[in-house]
Amino acid sequence: MEFDLNQTDELLATTRAVRKRLDFDRAVPRDVIEECIGLSQQAPTGTNSQGWRWLIIEDAEKRAGLAELYKKMADVYLVEEGRKAAESGDAQTARVLGSAVFLAENLQNAPVHVIPCLQGRPPEGTPLMGIAAMMGSIFPAVWSFQLALRARGLGSCLTSLHLAHEKEAAELLGIPDDVLQVALLPVAYTKGTDFKRANRPDPSTIIHYDKW
Repeated sequence: MEFDLNQTDELLATTRAVRKRLDFDRAVPRDVIEECIGLSQQAPTGTNSQGWRWLIIEDAEKRAGLAELYKKMADVYLVEEGRKAAESGDAQTARVLGSAVFLAENLQNAPVHVIPCLQGRPPEGTPLMGIAAMMGSIFPAVWSFQLALRARGLGSCLTSLHLAHEKEAAELLGIPDDVLQVALLPVAYTKGTDFKRANRPDPSTIIHYDKW
């Protein structure tokens, strides 16, 4: 099979973290979410463990509860990061933080919240290698899920602020103790699909060959 590299590259390069352009008024069918998760299952996992678990939250009260937990941390973290960006004159970061504040104030309005999880939790004191293996067994699937959404006209944003209150989220959603939440993604159709590539440094500035 020969891929259309232009189209493939464009999908990879324009799958953005979508916040302000999420369409809160359009319903997201379950079959679309399930199709994208099915594609994500083709992602690699450590030792072929296939420990992916996905929690889809459609209920408005539960979405509001998650948004409240998220905002408790956002009110602390985003204010501090905004102060740093203002002091440094970093306009791009300031724009991103403004978008993040918008999401914190409107997370409950996203028609679907998706929490990717792993079956099993790392024991206390797990070495870095073990943590890396666990995260490497879920985040490739998360990215595949986001790419599949983008290809179907939907957007998402990988967030982690609610994990500061992971236990409260677990109680709200009935998540078992042996299941590890790794992120929260608001999912919705997007207002338009004309996302552009972000400004990034030339690859040569971040690559080292054979020696640092």
